[in-house]
Amino acid sequence: MKILIAIGSKDFSTPTLRLGMKVAQAFHAKTTIIDVGEKISEFSSHLVELAHDQMESWDFDPPGVDVLEWAFNYLSDNKLIDAKQIEIGFPRSRLIDDGEDRKLVYLPGTVCENVNLILRNGDIVAELRDEVQVGKYDVTILGKSRKRNMSHDLLQYINSSIFVVNNYDDQKFDKILLPLNEASGMMKVAKYAIRVALALKIEIEILTVLENKSSNQIKSYNYNKVVKLIRRSGVQYAIEEKEGVVAEQIIKKADKNKIIVMKASSMSPIKRYFKGSIPLSVMNACDVPILIVK
Repeated sequence: MKILIAIGSKDFSTPTLRLGMKVAQAFHAKTTIIDVGEKISEFSSHLVELAHDQMESWDFDPPGVDVLEWAFNYLSDNKLIDAKQIEIGFPRSRLIDDGEDRKLVYLPGTVCENVNLILRNGDIVAELRDEVQVGKYDVTILGKSRKRNMSHDLLQYINSSIFVVNNYDDQKFDKILLPLNEASGMMKVAKYAIRVALALKIEIEILTVLENKSSNQIKSYNYNKVVKLIRRSGVQYAIEEKEGVVAEQIIKKADKNKIIVMKASSMSPIKRYFKGSIPLSVMNACDVPILIVK
């Protein structure tokens, strides 16, 4: 399992980093923390190149390094990286220039295999998409964007599962809310829900929404197979059935003590853009963490 945690600033990214590292710990995942800053202009790039040989004497850092240093300090304060690295401090000298507008440093982790810090400069969606493609990440963790188009683009163009932190203030979670239907891929969604539930020692609340269908029609072989998987995992679970519009019922059941785990929309990109999707509707309406599994 590989996890990418996207941060954006020292002022607003603490919830994302805090919950992201908890999820990384739950999955024992290889973890990368990335900051995507504004693209350096061509004129500024030339100045940086000219000053490159004198950066150490000038104590000059590329834009965004301060955010990586803030992330390093968070990892240090919470003992999430190796004690020797904490003693050495933020490794500016080991910040490797790994291609155009991309710099990284490798850190030995304690709660997961390793923690990498990466700085990219450019368009947020494009840079995250490229990083996910290069690193082959399973889950990308990020904060909630206030721009609907940004949220849509993140869901559409990033080729990994997306965990949107939303309004998280270090509260304890009681349940995983798992909307369950007959769509293909629900076994993978259930496996993600189980791993998080086991790590956080919480139960799973299965929600089935009936849209003018009988319970007998909904409880197909695939449905029962998923429920059996959850039962055999040892996680405590409960099943609730509601009738109505799927997105509306999920939103009603969401609260700050739950993490929503649900399947990504199977609609085409064009339909998702004009009609919206259930995950996007839930994400825009709820201030709770939501893991959208692809």
